Amino acid sequence: MTATRDLHDLGQSLWLDNITRDLLNDGTLQRYIDDLSVTGLTSNPSIFQKAIGGSDSYNDQIRELLGNGLDTESLFFELAINDLRRAADLFKPIHEATGGVDGWVSLEVSPLLANDTANTITQAKHLHAKADRKNLFIKVPGTQEGLPAIEELIFSGVPVNVTLLFSREHYLAAAEAYTRGIERRIEAGLDPFVCSVASLFVSRWDKATADELQGDLKNAVGIAISERTYKAFYDFVNGERWAELKEHGAKPQRLLMASTGTKDPALPDTLYITALAAPETVNTMPEKTLLAFADHGAVDGGIPSDGGDCESVLSGVTSAGIDLEALAARLQIEGRDSFDASWHSMISDIAAKTESVAKA
Repeated sequence: MTATRDLHDLGQSLWLDNITRDLLNDGTLQRYIDDLSVTGLTSNPSIFQKAIGGSDSYNDQIRELLGNGLDTESLFFELAINDLRRAADLFKPIHEATGGVDGWVSLEVSPLLANDTANTITQAKHLHAKADRKNLFIKVPGTQEGLPAIEELIFSGVPVNVTLLFSREHYLAAAEAYTRGIERRIEAGLDPFVCSVASLFVSRWDKATADELQGDLKNAVGIAISERTYKAFYDFVNGERWAELKEHGAKPQRLLMASTGTKDPALPDTLYITALAAPETVNTMPEKTLLAFADHGAVDGGIPSDGGDCESVLSGVTSAGIDLEALAARLQIEGRDSFDASWHSMISDIAAKTESVAKA
């Protein structure tokens, strides 16, 4: 039995943080589903930039779309939705077998809308309707402007993957927005079964503190923040408020561990997978990390529901002079800006490829 199967049996979903048309065309994604217990998939602008810019597999569709008068952003969404529809169809049997809890794929709204609540809502609704797949999440950043959009989208029945969360407080704000959306649906007499995940970014903590921490604290912050957030998740979804919502047929938003590929080559390549195993959660991992875990990973129990020794670790980090709240805010801003840069770069690359295809 593979370590990926062990993790699945523990109760954590393994999702692939990657998509390319080649993965779909050559059967690799189906093999990951069959052999490595992969039950979902996430995407972002950086992933699509590499996929579209680094392959000729998109050229035929670009050629077909050239005469439709689409701007480059609209062209991108046509390409991305094509891939994600196909992926969603591969995961459909898992989605149905789990009663809609698993088997999801994710498409992100334009990162340029991170500070624009109204247009985030408009674009998210449009993309979800256009994709026309029940098991497709729309990714919305958990920024101050994103939170009211998340509540409104959940109330409208649009499943949401909340991104760019870096702390327990970020998670709780996203969970509150999701829960309010569900409560509003119940008050309105609507079906409360609208799924969501809250994506906590892990490895960027350790990259950000690599030069400031030494000894046992070095490369320990991301895991400790995740453990603290898992405790908050466990307490929230097992509290009285959600006990009542479950009676109405609602399902709690799941916590998703994101950015789980190690940035430091000196660290074990499966560090964040083994350390962050936890029931009723998701770990979305880069393809390289997935293959490494399948090859030589191991499951060593799950995160304690009380967070283990996370507070002791984080107290040491604070004593070393790191303001965790300020750093979480900074990481969210940097993440937003990084996605903006990737978006502009991706749009530029697609424009260049479109021009090349047109000339050919």
